Amino acid sequence: MVSGGITKFAKAHPDMDFRYMVKQAFDYAMNDVPNLTRDMIDGSVASYFSDHFTRQLKAASMVQDYLGLCPKPSKRIEGGGATGGLCFQAAWEAIASGRMNVCVAFGFETMSRVSTWKGNEFIAHASDTNFDYPVGGFYTGYYAMMVRRHMHEFGTTVEQMAMVSIKNHGNALYNPYAQSPMKLTIEDVRNSPMVADPLTMLDICTMSDGAAVCILASEEMAARLTDKPVKIIGIGAGTDSMRMADRPHGKVILLPHESESDYKNLKYPGVHSFRGGRMAAKQAYEMAGITNPLEELDFVELHDAYTSSEIQTYEDLGLCKYGEGGPFIEAGHSTLTGKIPVNPSGGLLACGHPVGATGLMQAVFAFWQLQGTIQKHLGNDHLQIKNARRGLIHSHAGTGTYITVSILEAV
Repeated sequence: MVSGGITKFAKAHPDMDFRYMVKQAFDYAMNDVPNLTRDMIDGSVASYFSDHFTRQLKAASMVQDYLGLCPKPSKRIEGGGATGGLCFQAAWEAIASGRMNVCVAFGFETMSRVSTWKGNEFIAHASDTNFDYPVGGFYTGYYAMMVRRHMHEFGTTVEQMAMVSIKNHGNALYNPYAQSPMKLTIEDVRNSPMVADPLTMLDICTMSDGAAVCILASEEMAARLTDKPVKIIGIGAGTDSMRMADRPHGKVILLPHESESDYKNLKYPGVHSFRGGRMAAKQAYEMAGITNPLEELDFVELHDAYTSSEIQTYEDLGLCKYGEGGPFIEAGHSTLTGKIPVNPSGGLLACGHPVGATGLMQAVFAFWQLQGTIQKHLGNDHLQIKNARRGLIHSHAGTGTYITVSILEAV
């Protein structure tokens, strides 16, 4: 990866349509690598979740034209909340295959164009519309059910969930791209309006407008474009059935630092864990040669659409054992000064979640971290992880139906 750009994520950008938002992020990324010209770009991969928000089919082809990249090849990637992560990996595949030497990955969403209830209806269409959706299925309800099971199995508390919100909104105070920077207390989180018990408004990310762009290049081309490239050393992805009721129980997918004896009595995955996330992590760790993520990663940007899903994902990524996610945040291990900072950007909870842009936003922040250029891009170095060499980004769709894990390393 040689460059990246982001628009400010916001509740609404009434002054910009989706093309202009992407152009703003694209221009920022291009300006950061002045040796790169449009004629050197071989093509693009586009990322947006829903045609409904733009009320426009094939919106990505309109962006391709607006960026001045026609008639070069492009394609659109869609995979729910993991759309951005899948787009990032598709761009990597274009480079790794040799088809392209420079590929632009761009993503966007304009969710403000509809009311909140209509937006939630559109998002609910990414669940099983034959079974779950007709009986009132919506995503906050699904995640409330999952964390209730996590609480029952492992003793996770609402106070531990609130600590995730406090951490991520607090990190965002130093991120000018974030939608909702806030200094919070446990009482603030628990006293905010209840959405689906036990999830309150401050346990949940918000629908947003925004765009993000990543520019990927071959090693040879990267060396020509920047003296601070970041290498993508691990790629993994996993899936699961759309309906949680269809998910079978079986043995835990083990990571390199685990053994079967760690989980002798665990009913897995149930609805408390994301099997697809485990598979994605396992593949990425194997490719990157990582045997203990807690010791060999310097930070993680993960998909915290809910405070509960961040806790669940600690476990899926092997940052702690299954059942220990709540104590992990309570001990401060995922704070900026902890064992492994998680979501130093503020994550989805604080940055917002313009779905097609989200996974790419994570990649841009990871890229800046590994370049050591947080001060340059954010105007302060509060979020800069010192001597960061290796970081992980994690993108998640549905109730765990598509999940990607990518690992980046400073060169």
